[in-house]
Amino acid sequence: MIRLEPRTEPSRAMIALTPILAVLATMIAGGFLFSALGKNPIEAIRMIFWDPVLGEHAFYYRGQILVKAAPLIMIALGLSFGFRAGIWNIGAEGQFIMGGVIGAAAGLALYPSESIFVFPIMLIAGTLGGLLWALIPAYLKIKFNANEILVSLMLVYVAFNFLAGMVTGPLRDPDGFNFPESRSFQQWDAASNPELIAGSGIHWGVLVTMGLVIVAYILLTRHIFGFHIRLAGQSPRAAKFGGVNPNKMVAICLGLSGALAGMAGLYEVTGPAGKLTTTFPLGYGFTAIIVAFLGRLHPIGILLAGLLLAVTYVGGDVIQANLSLPKASIQVFQGMLLFFLLAVDVLVHFRIRFKRGL
Repeated sequence: MIRLEPRTEPSRAMIALTPILAVLATMIAGGFLFSALGKNPIEAIRMIFWDPVLGEHAFYYRGQILVKAAPLIMIALGLSFGFRAGIWNIGAEGQFIMGGVIGAAAGLALYPSESIFVFPIMLIAGTLGGLLWALIPAYLKIKFNANEILVSLMLVYVAFNFLAGMVTGPLRDPDGFNFPESRSFQQWDAASNPELIAGSGIHWGVLVTMGLVIVAYILLTRHIFGFHIRLAGQSPRAAKFGGVNPNKMVAICLGLSGALAGMAGLYEVTGPAGKLTTTFPLGYGFTAIIVAFLGRLHPIGILLAGLLLAVTYVGGDVIQANLSLPKASIQVFQGMLLFFLLAVDVLVHFRIRFKRGL
């Protein structure tokens, strides 16, 4: 019989090394995966982790890494507040979608205005869209003690269908030959989120994300709010005696994570995506969960984890183009990262004991 026995005092060094060990294990297992697909595993791993950072076209790839990392980091920062407090928002993908849809709708309502206020209005609307969508599971949690995991997850599918209805109805481009898509924001100066460095793809969302990392670090480590979050997550009863209102904490944490997911959606739809389509959901909301835990729910760790996952995104595109590998194999590779992170984390906190049984 196999059982897990909690370690009395897990090694701090091993806890810190957990993400690194998970990445190494993913590389090894990924090598076997690529080998089974008939590809050179060393070459595939090199294309994923080396070429985007130090390869021949590294300048372009580095910009793309930052572009793909920005929404992952932004969403993961919001999720980390709730996760630390024991509040589980699994529906950031839906909040990401709603932020993009509501923000885009606010901008399209002002078309073809070239006012400097168009983009700020869209940003505020997108942020509020994500926040209000996240407050639905918060309200149900507070009022009826509904499970926020299930509610927030189910709302992702509602958001997706809402997006589909909007791009085939009210937000459809009247000059788009009946395709299910909105007007292009990249061709509308007042509503676009342009490149800040030509040829890099870097936009305002990248800079805002870096600023949010600093703000999140200060809130979590230097502010009473961060102390309340840690207290609520570690000891809910002690948090109540310490003056922390659990219902208020649920609303704040879910609202904050939804707001950042909605903001990320708006920056994405006005920047890299350029328009709303039925394929706008990119899985960032779900991948951000991996980023949050890979970064140990710490802002600096989340920054590094987001960059790492972005490298796998860009590297995945590289090997798809050069080795003709299916996209699903890259998704499996990314899934391995979460699996090994959880597996190593369990081994750090528990011992495996073998016991003879009947």
